[in-house]
Amino acid sequence: MSAAPRPPIPQLIPESAPFTTEQRNWLNGFFAGLASLDGAVTALSSAESAALMPTPPAATDDDEDDAPWHDQTLPINERMKLAEGRPLRRRMMAAMAQQDCGQCGYNCQDYSSAIFSRKEERLNLCVPGGKETARMLKTLFEEFGNSSPTTTNSSTTPAAAASVAPVVTPAAAPGRSRDNPVEATFLSRKRLNKPKSEKETWHVEFDLTGTGIDYTVGDAFGLFPTNDAALADQVIAALGVSPDHPIRGRALRDVLVNDVSLGSAPDQLFQLFSYIAGGELRQKAKALADGGDPDGDAATLDVLAAIEKFRGLRPDPEALIESLDPLQPRLYSIASSPKADANRMALCVDTVRYTINKRTRLGVASTFLAGRANPGDRMRVYVQKAHAFGLPADPSVPVIMIGPGTGIAPFRAFLHERMATKAPGRNWLFFGHQRSDCDFFYEDELTGMKAAKVLRRLTLAWSRDGDQKIYVQDRMREVGRDLWAWLAEGAHVYVCGDAKRMARDVERALVDVVAAHGVRSTDEAIAFVADLKKRGRYQQDVY
Repeated sequence: MSAAPRPPIPQLIPESAPFTTEQRNWLNGFFAGLASLDGAVTALSSAESAALMPTPPAATDDDEDDAPWHDQTLPINERMKLAEGRPLRRRMMAAMAQQDCGQCGYNCQDYSSAIFSRKEERLNLCVPGGKETARMLKTLFEEFGNSSPTTTNSSTTPAAAASVAPVVTPAAAPGRSRDNPVEATFLSRKRLNKPKSEKETWHVEFDLTGTGIDYTVGDAFGLFPTNDAALADQVIAALGVSPDHPIRGRALRDVLVNDVSLGSAPDQLFQLFSYIAGGELRQKAKALADGGDPDGDAATLDVLAAIEKFRGLRPDPEALIESLDPLQPRLYSIASSPKADANRMALCVDTVRYTINKRTRLGVASTFLAGRANPGDRMRVYVQKAHAFGLPADPSVPVIMIGPGTGIAPFRAFLHERMATKAPGRNWLFFGHQRSDCDFFYEDELTGMKAAKVLRRLTLAWSRDGDQKIYVQDRMREVGRDLWAWLAEGAHVYVCGDAKRMARDVERALVDVVAAHGVRSTDEAIAFVADLKKRGRYQQDVY
């Protein structure tokens, strides 16, 4: 005998009440059950329902759609457009660089939540986001003082911000956080490029013995570099002060080398200049502090160039130090597996050097590792846990790895791990660079792995070997039929490298492969790749 149909739950909570659909349905059911209603009770007003409301299931980020802006390849203006109309906390997340790299000590969502809940006051910790992120966060943070319950989503008011549970970050184990680093020994560096290469790339190794650090392939390695002492000396000379000028009990030179960023000049430095300058110089400094570019050179101004631009001003050294950003740790993809050797950890580092106005600019950490660090040196380091980037739990699953240039780093780690654990899954690596005769990183290792069938396929792309530039995405299309066959058999796809161009081009190529060989329309192919991402079968470590 079938049961009688259940009567509909009375709709006591009006749709205008400040609840989500899920919360409204929950409340309707709650009040109906509590009062054993028979339909004779009228709907409550918004104010009445709010006053009577017990605590319903909390709204989560999932209630707000996940985060369509959480894509490292999207420029900030596109991310902010996708976040329009969202609560302030969500727009703060969209302002982040979306790399979940951990250099700020959080992931993107937790950093935005920490700022929103007033647990974190520093708005300039997002290294990959740089000035764009810091400026956007400053603009968004000002909404705290301008919002009101009648004009703004309630979750963006100061009172709501104060009521948000603060982000609680448990104390990390030593070596597992930028806030709790350990000391490791710099072992060695070996040049990966052969003569005639236009690049300078190094295989760098550390000794982790006694550090207590453990890691998983896919994780990143954080280290605290120092600035080039010659650059610090140039800054001191431009200021016209003594290297020993005391800054809170330390010499100015020591602080410049070890504590503050001498890279892109921060807005606060230009604010300082605006306070002590007059006339046209003051107006220029104010414009630069507000994100303007009065002379068309804003993008080229590091700290030294900014001081030289406002030559003649003599800011107090302590005030100048306070206006500079802190020197942040840098993260690198780990290029080794603890299953092969738990005490030796490797990186693959491109040295950054470029010239602006006849002065050579240096990448801080890359030139530190390439020259200023010496074997035997102890330095502060930590491991940053990967965010959704790692080998499949099932070792029999095939993997496709796409990593041109230093993007090969995590895939060298993957291959060493699969070899050490005798994983039965097939491995396919796409690697590319400029020239085959001088830029084939780890050539002996990779050819040996291919001979041993650890590496089932090795597909190479060289952009300067001939008249036609060939990139990894071009090779993907050329071998599209086989690539599709691996995908159809459950392969996971991994991409590591440049976010702005390479990662986008690789994703477009994969969409083309799925459309051409999976017999799908372009829209269906895009949806197929999106589903791979959702299921963790398409993972990126891009920067």
